[in-house]
Amino acid sequence: MSIERVGEPLSLKDELVRFVFRVYQGTNGAYPALEWVENKPSTDDFDGFREVYEPFLEFRLGKEFDELYVLRDSDGRIIGTVALVYNLEGKDVWWVPDEINDEETGLIEFFMVDPSYKGRGYGSRLLEFAIERLRELGKVPYVITFPKLEAYSYYMRKGFVKVMDYKEFVVLKWKEVRS
Repeated sequence: MSIERVGEPLSLKDELVRFVFRVYQGTNGAYPALEWVENKPSTDDFDGFREVYEPFLEFRLGKEFDELYVLRDSDGRIIGTVALVYNLEGKDVWWVPDEINDEETGLIEFFMVDPSYKGRGYGSRLLEFAIERLRELGKVPYVITFPKLEAYSYYMRKGFVKVMDYKEFVVLKWKEVRS
């Protein structure tokens, strides 16, 4: 399996909504957090999920992500995603604190692996790829996440360090280890 860059992210919108719904189901509705939704759909309500998530995803695919990558299984089904956001100027990134909203920052976003593939190293491959790609671009890798998500401890185990709390989020920075 290889990590593929998506040239036209909006062309995958329907496939990505279904993928993210599988993640939503596999995390029992914990991720994506859908923090803007008053009554979150149940994990068996695809239509309800699509109704609240698709406009958000469409915005991100079309206006926010600078690069999107997918990992597919042997049948061609998306099993993992990661997006990079590094051109922050002019974007409405209210969730990025002023202290890191600059040209050196590279954000790792939309990082997910289908829960049925958990524990096989696909997440590590995607995360290492994203870190390396941002470093190639001369960016400092950051993650902004919710502190109560399982992802928070995952990022900490993978070499990120907490640099601040911001609103309801926590900001993590890649700690480069030099040998």
